[in-house]
Amino acid sequence: MLFKKIKINKVILKNRIVVSPMCQYSGKNGCPTNWHFSHLSKLINSGAGMLMIESTAVENNGKISHRDLCLSNKKQEKKFKELKNFLGKINKTPIGLQISHSGRKGSSFVPWEKKNKPLNKKNKSWQTYSASPLKRDINWPTPKELTKKKIITLLKKFRDTAIRARRVGFECLEIHMAHGYLLHQFLSPISNKRNDEFGRSKHSFPLDIAREVRKIWPKEKILGARITATDHLKDGINFKDSIDLVNNLKKIGFDYVCVSSGGILPITNMKIKKAFRKNLSKKIKKNSSILVRTSGSIDNINLAEQLIKNNFADLIAVGRKFIKDPNWILSETKKRKMQEYIPKQYLRCI
Repeated sequence: MLFKKIKINKVILKNRIVVSPMCQYSGKNGCPTNWHFSHLSKLINSGAGMLMIESTAVENNGKISHRDLCLSNKKQEKKFKELKNFLGKINKTPIGLQISHSGRKGSSFVPWEKKNKPLNKKNKSWQTYSASPLKRDINWPTPKELTKKKIITLLKKFRDTAIRARRVGFECLEIHMAHGYLLHQFLSPISNKRNDEFGRSKHSFPLDIAREVRKIWPKEKILGARITATDHLKDGINFKDSIDLVNNLKKIGFDYVCVSSGGILPITNMKIKKAFRKNLSKKIKKNSSILVRTSGSIDNINLAEQLIKNNFADLIAVGRKFIKDPNWILSETKKRKMQEYIPKQYLRCI
């Protein structure tokens, strides 16, 4: 079943494996660079059913670092179009874009400079925002609480970025509501202490964005969201919260959710092991009618097959395994005599 085609609206995936959106922190003024062309050209040939491009901010101050991608102006849109066209000439694997806003998690160093450390004025830090003026960690600056006026502005920015993504020609769009990004900050009781409608109903702002994006995203293409099923922390997001969010996304017209967990704080009770989110994904799948993509330390074909076969998920997100070995699917498909997966240029070698 893992290698069985799946049709989502009018988009066909040749199998159930999706390359996860993986931040490269290698953009320039929000634009993809030569690194992205090189990095993604390997992954488009990997044999995966769909390739997701990394978390891309809807405004410049919505980036994690100065080196993140952003899609909010004509120059950035032009560069994304060049990247999409370049990849499309290699093969016809569907390509998706994940869009986001970092909120209080932004204005930070890239990981190989200072991991999980905020920028300072010397390094051109910027003012961050969140659901409430609560620090991400003790050494991080206090974000400003988003005003209702700014919330309305961000609704428009998510919509505008989705329109740009539509013009670029992506086959899939994914809204990032997990990993401690801004929409997760609204969803989690740990970071959202507001007393207004955006605090009383913690799903309100993320679902407003979902509705705005749904209005303009083509129904023949794929629309999804990455969610946090649990914060793995006391008083955080619980399973009932997640099911309510997922079922509302389905009502709005979303096609899938990618189930993640943790990330609202640097500390967590999350225990990482192979396919450690599989049970969360299975619960979401059991309690909703939406397609479910699972994630988390899935690094071999047999494991991925078992997850699909035993109804833990409909799709499998794989990230780091593709970095370690971009050709791991091709090697497996050759063993199964599925030669159509292998580029003819590689047939002598794989």
